[in-house]
Formats: sequence, C-alpha cells, structure tokens
Amino acid sequence: MNFIFPQNYNLNSKFLGFIDYTTIILNIIWGLLIFIFVYFFISNITLKVSIFIILFFPFTLFSIIGFNHEKISYVIKYLYFYIKRPKLYLYKKF
Repeated sequence: MNFIFPQNYNLNSKFLGFIDYTTIILNIIWGLLIFIFVYFFISNITLKVSIFIILFFPFTLFSIIGFNHEKISYVIKYLYFYIKRPKLYLYKKF
C-alpha cells in the first residue's frame, strides 16, 4: 500500500501535537533565566511569583499560539536579521 503525501505536508514531530521541541527548549531557557534572576535579586515571595508570571506567561502563550503559525525561533531569527540590516527588508522609494 502506497501513501501519497502532499509536498507542503509538515512531518516535524511535535510535543503533544501542537508545540515544537525547539520552542519548548527556548521556553525552558527563558524560564530558567527569569527564575535565576528572580531567585537571586528579589526576596519577597509574592513579588517573585508575580514577576515570574508576568515575564514568562506572555512569552509562553505567544509561542504556543504563534504568529501566523510560525515557530517562535523563526520569528526571533527574522527580528534579529531585520534589526541587523533593516534596509534588506524595508525599501523606501522616494
């Protein structure tokens, strides 16, 4: 039995079927950086939890929901290249 897959079919494996493994690793690194910062520089426990949630939750939601179904790592890469050389992506015609 032969199966025919379309050319634009995405065969990447995903965790629980909706989030890429590179995105999970990026979220874990971001969470660890926030946790280390909060752990060493803030002493109040309620302030620690609130700062962690405020900084980590929007990034995680953005990475799960995505931006036009793009991976968060690709969006960060595109933003980096745009900041590095904006003239390549933005052409002003006078």
